Amino acid sequence: MATTTPSRGRRRAPSRMTRAAGKAAALQKPRVILALLLLLALTSVMLLDGYLRAEVGGDERVRSNASSSKVPDKILDGGPILSFRGGEAQSQSVPEKTIALTFDDGPNPTWTPQILKILEENDVPGTFFVVGSMVSRYPSIVKDLVNQGNEIGIHTFTHVDLSYQSDDRIAREMDQTQLALAGAAGITTTLFRAPYSSEADAIDNYSWPVYKKLGEEGYTSVFVDTDSDDWKRPGVSKIIKWATPSKNKGASVLFHDAGGERSQTVKALGTYIKKMKAKGYTFTTISGAIRQTESANQQANGQTGQTGQNGQQPGSEQGEQSEQAGGQAPGGQQGQQGQQPGQDGQLGQSGQAGGVNSLQAAHRTATGTTLYEGKALVAAVAVAEWTVPGLATGLAVVGVAVMGRFGMMLILARRHYRQRNKRRFSWGPTVTQPVSVIVPAYNEKECIANTLESLAKSTHPIEIIVVDDGSTDDTSQIARDAARSFGMTNVRVIRQENAGKPAALNNGVRSASYDIVVMMDGDTVFEPDAVHQLVQPFADPEVGAVAGNAKVGNRNTIIGAWQHIEYVMGFNLDRRMYDLLRCMPTIPGAIGAFRRDAVLEVGGMSEDTLAEDTDITIAMHRGGWRVVYQEHARAWTEAPASLKQLWSQRYRWSYGTMQALWKHRKSLTDKGPSGRFGRVGMPLVVIFQIVTPVFAPLIDVFTAYSMIFIDFKAALLAWLAVLGLQLVCAAYAFRLDREKYRYLLMMPLQQLAYRQMMYLVLIHSCITALTGGRLRWQKLKRTGEVGTPAGVS
Repeated sequence: MATTTPSRGRRRAPSRMTRAAGKAAALQKPRVILALLLLLALTSVMLLDGYLRAEVGGDERVRSNASSSKVPDKILDGGPILSFRGGEAQSQSVPEKTIALTFDDGPNPTWTPQILKILEENDVPGTFFVVGSMVSRYPSIVKDLVNQGNEIGIHTFTHVDLSYQSDDRIAREMDQTQLALAGAAGITTTLFRAPYSSEADAIDNYSWPVYKKLGEEGYTSVFVDTDSDDWKRPGVSKIIKWATPSKNKGASVLFHDAGGERSQTVKALGTYIKKMKAKGYTFTTISGAIRQTESANQQANGQTGQTGQNGQQPGSEQGEQSEQAGGQAPGGQQGQQGQQPGQDGQLGQSGQAGGVNSLQAAHRTATGTTLYEGKALVAAVAVAEWTVPGLATGLAVVGVAVMGRFGMMLILARRHYRQRNKRRFSWGPTVTQPVSVIVPAYNEKECIANTLESLAKSTHPIEIIVVDDGSTDDTSQIARDAARSFGMTNVRVIRQENAGKPAALNNGVRSASYDIVVMMDGDTVFEPDAVHQLVQPFADPEVGAVAGNAKVGNRNTIIGAWQHIEYVMGFNLDRRMYDLLRCMPTIPGAIGAFRRDAVLEVGGMSEDTLAEDTDITIAMHRGGWRVVYQEHARAWTEAPASLKQLWSQRYRWSYGTMQALWKHRKSLTDKGPSGRFGRVGMPLVVIFQIVTPVFAPLIDVFTAYSMIFIDFKAALLAWLAVLGLQLVCAAYAFRLDREKYRYLLMMPLQQLAYRQMMYLVLIHSCITALTGGRLRWQKLKRTGEVGTPAGVS
């Protein structure tokens, strides 16, 4: 593509042009901000997803064998339910022959619904200590769980050992889980079970302050009496055995509905419930067990005048059993009158069947800010749950496409080189007739003399037409003086009113004396045999246009070196590939040649797009002409020297390419040569120059994310592997172009900095195109430091 001499607005309407330019400039800033916000939003979604999966902020430390010297003995020797009413630690036990089924680590989309089904079939409730991140990912399961009459407790948001965490982290773990519950089921809860906890006697000096702090905030901490150890997957019979309380004791029994493969838990649970019912056990929630214990204590202290079933006085065995059953009925009513203890092994089941909602005393209805923040959290997580896997899949496809492109470039570039450099290869009879060289120039006073000096050394007969496109400096006079200085009698300087580069080129084509026209930029210098090499393919009558080999002349700066790598690897390897596929999309404005009649036949250089070089090249394909790449025709151009100028140039290139592709979109359905380009060249350009580069920044974001939060070594090795493959491609490209390998030392830094900028430029261009924006030409500042080719190293 052209690197210089952008077209300018017409002088006939300066006020209108000024207003349009000002409006365009005013619109660019919001689009840049939008592009950055999109990237920030995707990064935030990834971080949220990583946090939910404990990749971000995950802490796998688990404390063990710590001293419990600061924990009161009555707590260590007490029951599994710990509260701090009135600021004083109190422990409670589950009543005899009563089981509070508890499940940790859920919800899980596979196992939790199966467990809920078993509980519903057996008409028993459970208490589920849920992980907040799982709640936010599977809110519908939590809603079903609550609607079925089960109870919810908090198991932290990311399943971390809170004894290692700061007060702020503890507060976040609790608050975020409460928000997740509010968003999922419209509730909050007062129950809590710490990850990695077991029986109350395992409380140590590090976890005790955590329980005290949470107790003061109104939480009831729940431990375990009997552990099924189902996470070990020991077999169904052992799970049932280990979950069975000894000597008819009541128990808080631990199972898991998530955290691993839980098929044995599912198989064991139904059998376990039936076995315990047969032994005369009743099932309740943690809140139900608390109320039963408190009611029994009140009766023992003579604080209730209510009678048990069949007239039994409080304190009798039958009355106690009735109170246990009745405590599960709505409003704390007594169990169904006439139900005898142990009847059918289902003591108090009538109270359970009608009163599951009364067992959810730990639940509070979420209202106000908590409810709306909870719904927002669940919605954000839903977006992350859909977006991140979709992006991962898309990026995998992009990665495969990029790797495939590298492989295709290597194979086709090698084939192209071997084919074109055979001793017997020939385009046909040597082309010796004179050609016209057109040099469009706008304010090129720093460069035009060097350009003409290089053309003065041409080994091929040429006429030179300098078209001064309304320059406001001394470009025309400098060109005339240079021609006289170099003794050039074949130079014509044509001045025109400022109309833009396409108009200047068309003026030159109309003024040309010869059938072949060479187009170049006003800041470019040709090697002595560049024109001769460039025009040789025209010996083949099918060839309508030839792309030369553009080189970066000012490559001794970091930005210049990066562009040098890009030119050699990206542009020239691409052109070799496209040449063999007969679908080259762009002849560089710095060095290209055309049949004059072919240019006029397709309507000349169009002003419809900002990439007139891509536009004319596609038009040549659609006109039935063959476009080829001549690697031996070398020209040296001055690349942008600052990041700002580079951004402006590449932004124009990207946007102009999109315009050209859209303009020629009908080639997709055309027949003949036009259809060939539309169905081969256009998809390749769209995939490799637009789609994959747009998504490529996310590959880098994923890589950085993986290095920081997942597996640094694996991510680094993957990144180095891709970089190694790119280095191989670049080294091969440098070998084909006979370039010095030392510039490849800049390639790792190019991948970290330069490439990201090019991605942002493309994203910016896409947003401009999608929002219907217009982009104006911008003149790049030139220094004239690219002299004759002999001076370039």
